[in-house]
Amino acid sequence: MFDAFLIPEKTIVTAKGDSTPLDVSAALSAVFLVTLSITGVVEQESIEITLFTSPDGTTWDAKPAATLPQKFYVGEYPLLVDLSSVTGAKFVRAHWEVGRWGRGPTEAKFEFGLRIREVSPQALLEAQAEAQARR
Repeated sequence: MFDAFLIPEKTIVTAKGDSTPLDVSAALSAVFLVTLSITGVVEQESIEITLFTSPDGTTWDAKPAATLPQKFYVGEYPLLVDLSSVTGAKFVRAHWEVGRWGRGPTEAKFEFGLRIREVSPQALLEAQAEAQARR
C-alpha cells in the first residue's frame, strides 16, 4: 500500500508554497486518503491546500485535482481524492495558501503535515456496502 508524506510532519510555513512532486504511479489504486494534520497555529489565520497532478513531474495541470477548504484550527482533516478520472496522473504536488488578519503581526505561521495513503479497492467496496446498509 502506498503511504507517504507530501509535506513532512511539523513543517512550518509563513507564506504560500508548494511541496516537492511525489510519484504516485506505484499505487495500485487511484483513490487516496489525504490527511492534513495541523499541529500549530496563531490566532486569526487560515490555510488552504490544493492538489495538482502531472504526467511527468514538471508540467502541472492548471486545474487542481482536489481542494481542502480553508482551515483555521489545530486538528486532522481528511479528504478522499479519486484520481481515476485524471488522465496521466503520475505525480502529485500540494500547494498551500496562508492568510492572516486582525491585530498584531501580519505574517501567518502554520505547523502542519500532509499525508497521502492509498485506499484499497476492497476498502472502498466495504465502505460502499456499509453506506448502502445505512440507507
